[in-house]
Amino acid sequence: MGRKAGALYINPKKFGAVAKPCMPEMVAFLNCLALNKQNDDKCLRQKDLLVACTQTQKGKPKNAAKTINYHLQRLGRDKWGG
Repeated sequence: MGRKAGALYINPKKFGAVAKPCMPEMVAFLNCLALNKQNDDKCLRQKDLLVACTQTQKGKPKNAAKTINYHLQRLGRDKWGG
């Protein structure tokens, strides 16, 4: 079940296995918010862990060769001869 863009077929399941940094921290924070009726004062520990995780990810560059946009641009260049 992929999507077609012209003659290009994209398999979204292939990109679903990409590492998702800070996902456990975000899920823990959202669960805490749900349990405490959106009161983030009671979720300070989870919030601090999420902020710390996102701050450490901020300096890391993304690997452009693994993004779908990179592949779409590459295939577009090959197709149009650019």
